Amino acid sequence: MNPLMHSMASRLLAGMLAAISALHLYWAAGGHWGIEAAIPRVGGKTLFQPGTVATAAVAFLLAIAAAGVLTPFDPWLKKQFLRTMALVFALRAIGEFHYVGFFQQASDSRFAYWDTRLFSPLCVLLAMMAAVASLDLDRS
Repeated sequence: MNPLMHSMASRLLAGMLAAISALHLYWAAGGHWGIEAAIPRVGGKTLFQPGTVATAAVAFLLAIAAAGVLTPFDPWLKKQFLRTMALVFALRAIGEFHYVGFFQQASDSRFAYWDTRLFSPLCVLLAMMAAVASLDLDRS
């Protein structure tokens, strides 16, 4: 694929990953907007408390993923990269059947509310865009 002719799915995927990366970077820098809804809670207690380094690492990985979507490299490797990304986001949407994902059992928290209505559907969308972007490589 010509690096200047990325599919619409690739461009949208990269843009969304970059935006999510920026939000994690904001949190790593001490920002608070939205953080209450982003951490799973049970009975009012957080299941984990991500530190600055962990949050910055997530931001970094999301930025690398966004760059990887648009960076030209071997088509076979890029297809595997996109398929892996699709699988990771699909698995995140499904969740681990207790606290995260569409099949979560804990539903009494702000995180559970937003996970069902925004985070998990967003992961489905990201998975679908990564899958479409990988298929677009076959057509170029």
